[in-house]
Amino acid sequence: MTVFRSIRFRLTVLYSTLLFALAGAGLAVAYVAVDRAVDPKPITKRYEAQLVKLKSDGRTVPTGTTLEVAEVQQIEDEVNLRLLQTVRDYSLIALGGLFVASLGIGWVLSGRALRPVGAIARTAREIQATDLSRRIRLTGPRDELRDLGDTIDSMLDRLEHAFQAQRQLIDDASHELRSPLAIIRANLDASLTTAEAGEQERAGAVATIDRATTRMSRLVEDLLATARRDADSMSDTDVDLSAVAREAGEDFAALATGRGLRLRYALEAGLILIGDPDTLRRAAGNLLSNAVRLSPLGGAVTVATGRVGDWLWLAVADEGPGIAEADQARVFDRFWRGEAGRGGSGDRRTGLGLAIVRQIVESHGGQVAVFSRTGTGSTFVLWLPAADRTGDTRPPASTPL
Repeated sequence: MTVFRSIRFRLTVLYSTLLFALAGAGLAVAYVAVDRAVDPKPITKRYEAQLVKLKSDGRTVPTGTTLEVAEVQQIEDEVNLRLLQTVRDYSLIALGGLFVASLGIGWVLSGRALRPVGAIARTAREIQATDLSRRIRLTGPRDELRDLGDTIDSMLDRLEHAFQAQRQLIDDASHELRSPLAIIRANLDASLTTAEAGEQERAGAVATIDRATTRMSRLVEDLLATARRDADSMSDTDVDLSAVAREAGEDFAALATGRGLRLRYALEAGLILIGDPDTLRRAAGNLLSNAVRLSPLGGAVTVATGRVGDWLWLAVADEGPGIAEADQARVFDRFWRGEAGRGGSGDRRTGLGLAIVRQIVESHGGQVAVFSRTGTGSTFVLWLPAADRTGDTRPPASTPL
């Protein structure tokens, strides 16, 4: 039966057996102590005595009645023997009753002690992948079971947050993919599959489809980058932060020159951290991509690195339109785009670039920050822990530039 395999039954039997053994040992010790103290023995010698009657003149006359008599010491030993037998009998009866009572009491007490485990099991059975809002929330003393319940609640909080983020990502990605797919299908139906469509209409449709597929490719690449970092599939090693910044700047040098922009460098040497150079280069590249795209023609983009205490920093500053103060808290959210990223231009972004930057930096134990004012440009700073970091300080709240 299930009851006999339960931990409650096993605890009951264990506690009752231990109690029975201890009580039996105590009674056995008492029994042996009494046995040695009183030295009980049965009567081994008996004598016959004849009763006599005393006359008035002082003479004794036999009455004809005889009795068995024994020595006083043997009588005392016999009394002690019977006392010891009585103690033994009552002790065995008490042990049997104690064992039965301990089973009942142990069953009740073990049930009360294991009640939080039952609450944990019931809550776990009620939790589903689509609803992680249930919590155990144990009350009572701060014992091991309370700690277990709180640990499971904390784990459920993290799982719920992860599932919500995953669900939000899927919903947003589906919404972002729906638009270019609708554009491609509409242009195919209206131009390429219509015999009356002219060359100019078909060329325009091809250009529109090309922009839509380019946008879809960007979105897929950004989603893949997000999934790879979430899966922790990167290899960490010693990374020179200034070298990463230089390489990222060289990747965008031709694009910046084509837009008439100047790339300025202010890089310090010896900035070593533990991380993945490819993903860090992508984070810096995403910042440079936004800076080159948003900076006015003939402007400048600054790439700088440095160190403050135990923290290394990489900053990218542009002379673009800037970010409103109300939007700065959301600029690193997935699929968020500012005014410059909205509209129907062919260079419309996916809205994942800065979200990937934050994800990469936080996976390295760092933080991201933005400092901007509308009309004066923006400065994005990546704070990363140095390889020789010893303290547990937080990065400064001000821009290092």
